[in-house]
Amino acid sequence: MALENKISKKMLFGTLIYVLFFPVLLLFISGDWFWIQGWIFGIWFLALSYGAVFYLYFRDPDLLLERFRKPGTGGEKGWDKYFVYAVIILFIVWFVIMPLDAKRFMWTQNFPIWIEGIGMIVLIISAYFMLYSYVDNPYLSPLVRIQKERGQKVVSTGVYGIIRHPLYLGGILFIMGTPLLLGSIYGIIIGVLGCLLICGRIFGEEKVLSEELEGYDEYKKKVKYRLIPHIW
Repeated sequence: MALENKISKKMLFGTLIYVLFFPVLLLFISGDWFWIQGWIFGIWFLALSYGAVFYLYFRDPDLLLERFRKPGTGGEKGWDKYFVYAVIILFIVWFVIMPLDAKRFMWTQNFPIWIEGIGMIVLIISAYFMLYSYVDNPYLSPLVRIQKERGQKVVSTGVYGIIRHPLYLGGILFIMGTPLLLGSIYGIIIGVLGCLLICGRIFGEEKVLSEELEGYDEYKKKVKYRLIPHIW
């Protein structure tokens, strides 16, 4: 089947506009179109997102289609649908509160530049784990489900040979590194709640994988740690 029949140009264009919306919204809410930290984040976010989209469009369109899958479809576990909606709501609150906190109302005093620098380093590491998760795992669904129609198999190479959930690690680094860069205490607090949600989902997802995906228990013995080597 031709690539164009799987993913339309309209769908691709819509995705690119959707991604662009976030850094524009951040600057708009901040009230300062020349906010340096906001621009740095926006450039990083666009580079990461567009890089992932174009990679999947040309190299793994089936996975890109899977990433477009809506909650509640494809045999997603019922409990996970509520998790996805909770994450969406928390993400919106987190994304809106940071520019209000760090720039428009300045509830948080300016962070020292070295802390903002640490935030940028954390985001770079985050991008590494997120991008290579897409490269190494062709079954990287946003939903907790077993992709029987795609012949899902255990992936144990690349970043999946280091930890069992590299995309989640990348996501955690993203939601903690961003408020460090932007200078938002409230963003950090909400980010911690997001981290707890992600960790909770890991337990549920691993239970499903152990019960329904052949070879996953053997993989857990080979790669012993979920997120942080030698810790957890």
